[in-house]
Amino acid sequence: MNGSGIRIGVIQMAPNSDKAGNIDRARRLIDQMMASDRPDIVALPEMWSCLGGDRATKFAAAERLPDQGGTGGQAYEFLRDMARTHHVYLHGGSIAELASGSCSGGVGGRLFNTTVFFDQDGREVGRYRKIHLFDMVAPDGQGYRETAVYGAGDDVVTIKVGDWNVGLTICYDLRFPELFLALRRAGADLIMVPAAFTWQTGKDHWEVLLRARAIETQCYVAAPACEGTHFDGSNEARVTYGNSMIIDPWGMVAARAGEGAGFCTARLDMERLRKIRRDMPVFEHRRLI
Repeated sequence: MNGSGIRIGVIQMAPNSDKAGNIDRARRLIDQMMASDRPDIVALPEMWSCLGGDRATKFAAAERLPDQGGTGGQAYEFLRDMARTHHVYLHGGSIAELASGSCSGGVGGRLFNTTVFFDQDGREVGRYRKIHLFDMVAPDGQGYRETAVYGAGDDVVTIKVGDWNVGLTICYDLRFPELFLALRRAGADLIMVPAAFTWQTGKDHWEVLLRARAIETQCYVAAPACEGTHFDGSNEARVTYGNSMIIDPWGMVAARAGEGAGFCTARLDMERLRKIRRDMPVFEHRRLI
């Protein structure tokens, strides 16, 4: 890895409510990616360790995140181990964080939808709690109410990966350009968007929004996504859109995952990013926000 360019890889997988099985699937995909393409950063999707299930299942899979340097739960330690084993920066998509004071049974408790990011030696270097929570009725009539289980984060978070500044978001955050502009103002060159976008909204909005956020911020955008079908607490089938992508600062799709589980990678070029910003200095022209 050098200052002018890095390679990033995004994982696409079809998680369900079986945490141990999801970890095994993630391990195989990371191992395959590292064997074939050797990126500098590996990124997982939103809620890759447990997607679906009832409230009790979600709380049972959640983990209380440790203080810096402490020992975490099964998913946390898996991520740390993958970073160390492959000597790679590991963006942990998001996992369910058990809030302080909550118990695994979930009665009266809250979770956070949280990203953890590890460096090449397995040290945690960033943590972000999803700010915008997904409460809506999709075009097919299915209802989603993330606030019934999760609390919202407050902090705009960027971290350093070599000479690159990396901004952190999760899924529904994609619809709020003000967060992406705040990340750019904080120095972001690359913005992460791990997601479990619904099929109904994804087919119409996913690529459009990713490309728009890249164009607006003049940042690379990397979006590892869940695909396939899982089942919620009432045993209702939920379909996620997949189409994991890496977008360049001109809004062009640099890489896209195919159908099913897999991954894609792309090289990020700092000189290209700087040229785009120099030739079209939109942040110098901005007047309202």
